[in-house]
Amino acid sequence: MLLRVAAPFSAAVRAATPAAGARDGAPAKPNIIVILADDIGYGDVHALNPARGKIKTPNLDRLASQGMTFTDAHSGSSVCTPTRYGLLTGRYAWRSRLQQGVLDGSDDPPLIAADRLTVSVLLREHGCTTAAIGKWHLGFLSERPPTATTAASAGAKKNKSKMGENGLPVGARVIGGPITRGFDYFWGCSNARTMSGLIEQDRVVENLPPIEMLPRLERQAVAYVADHAAAAKAGKPFFLYVPLTSPHTPILPTPEWQGKSGLGAYGDFVIQTDAVVGNILAALDTHGLGANTLVIFTADNGCSPQANTPALEKQGHFASADLRGYKADIWEGGHRVPFFVRWPGRITAGSASSQVICHTDLLATCAELLGAKLPATAGEDSESFFPALLGTARPALREAVVHHSIEGKFSIRQASWKLILAPGSGGWGKPGDAAARAAGLPEVQLYDLDRDLAESRNLAAAHPAVVARLPALLERYVAAGRSTPGPRQPHAAPIDLLKAPVAARQP
Repeated sequence: MLLRVAAPFSAAVRAATPAAGARDGAPAKPNIIVILADDIGYGDVHALNPARGKIKTPNLDRLASQGMTFTDAHSGSSVCTPTRYGLLTGRYAWRSRLQQGVLDGSDDPPLIAADRLTVSVLLREHGCTTAAIGKWHLGFLSERPPTATTAASAGAKKNKSKMGENGLPVGARVIGGPITRGFDYFWGCSNARTMSGLIEQDRVVENLPPIEMLPRLERQAVAYVADHAAAAKAGKPFFLYVPLTSPHTPILPTPEWQGKSGLGAYGDFVIQTDAVVGNILAALDTHGLGANTLVIFTADNGCSPQANTPALEKQGHFASADLRGYKADIWEGGHRVPFFVRWPGRITAGSASSQVICHTDLLATCAELLGAKLPATAGEDSESFFPALLGTARPALREAVVHHSIEGKFSIRQASWKLILAPGSGGWGKPGDAAARAAGLPEVQLYDLDRDLAESRNLAAAHPAVVARLPALLERYVAAGRSTPGPRQPHAAPIDLLKAPVAARQP
C-alpha cells in the first residue's frame, strides 16, 4: 500500500559551511547567470530539434555550441511555481505545502520558508552579490496604499479576463519577496497574470503594459551586468537569476519581432526570447566577463498548449520534439527541458552529457563549485552535476529522479525505466486521467525510455518486478524526507502518492 506521510515543517536551517576550498584548478568564485525561460519546449530550441523544429534560435544554438548540452535534464515539475521552488532550494516542491498546481500570485504566503537555504543565500554567504530580475511566482504578501485600494479593486474587475494586467498598484509593498530570500536586488513581477505591476526591491514602482515587460527585463539584466562588471573583475562576483516572462502567455512579441518566425505569435515570441539571451551574453563579452562567468539556460517546464501546438505541428514545428506531452503533463514533454551550461576554459565547447539531472541539483552543484558543504537540513533532493561539467570520471550520484504534474501525479525514473502513478497525462494532455480510466487503461504506466522515448508502449504488465520496485523507492524518498543521503527531514503537508479518485482507493 502506498503510504501517506505527514510531518511539521522544518523549524530551522543553518547556513552552508565552507569546506577546504574551491575545487582544484577552478577559479575561486566565477559569476553565475541562470536564465530560466517560461514555457519553452525542448523542441523549440533548434539545436535540440533540427529535424522537427522550424523556429530559428541562433543565440541558444551558439550557447549550446560553446558549452555543454544536457540532453536528459528535467524541471522539478511540469508547471511553474514548483519548478522555481526546486531550482532555488534543491528540494522537490511536493515536500512543501504546494501539492499540486501553482500559486495564484496575489497575496500568497511565500512558498520558500524564511529559514530555508537557497542558492541565493548560499552564494551571497560566499561573497557573491545576488539579483533576481524577472518573474518570481513563489508567493509574497502585500500592503496596498489606502488611496489605491478602491482603484486597484475596480481595475482588477475590469481586467480580470486580460492576462497580465492585474498587477498591484504603484506604492504597494511586497512582504516576504525575493529580497527576503537571499537576493540583494529584485526587479520584476509576481507572475503572468499580474506582470503589469513592476516591482523593484519590495515596492511596486510602475504599472506597465504587459507587452513591455520582456524588453524592459532584458534591458535591466544587461544593465546589471554592466553595473557590476568592475566589482566582478575586482573579486566580487555576482549571481544573476533571470526568470524570463516568455514565451508564456500572454504571448506578446513586440512589433519588431511580429511576423519574424512565420509560425505566428508564439514562434515570434520564442525568437524574441532567444534574442534576449543573446543580448545578455553580449553584455558579458562587452564588459570582459565571459571567460569567468558560468551561464546556465533552461526552462521551467515544456511548451504550453496555449501556444496552439496543433497548429504549430501542422506547420512542421514540434515544440516537444520527439517527446510525448506538453506543459502540465507527467510525460517527458512536460518536464524534460533544454539545459545548456557555458564556462569558457572549464567546460568543453560543443560537449554533451546524457546524465539525468534535475533543476533541484543547482544548489549542490554551486556548493561543490565553491567547495562548500551543505547542511543536512538543506538541498534534500540536490545532487551535484559539477563533475559532469568538467568531464571528470566520478559516477553520477543521482539514484533516481521524481517527476510531478500539475495535478500532483507522480512519476519516478531510474536508469531507463520510468513509472507513472497515473493512467493518463496527469495534466492537460489527452487522455487525461479520467478519460484514460474510463477507457480501461491501466492505473500505472511503465516505459523504457532508451527504447521508447515517445512513451508509446506501456510495459507495466510485462515487468511486474519493476512496477513493484520503483514505488518502493519512491516511498523511501517520501519517508526519509529526502532523496539524498542524510537524516530524515519533515514535510509541510501529507503526501499522497496516488491522488486517485476516492472510489478507486476503496478496498
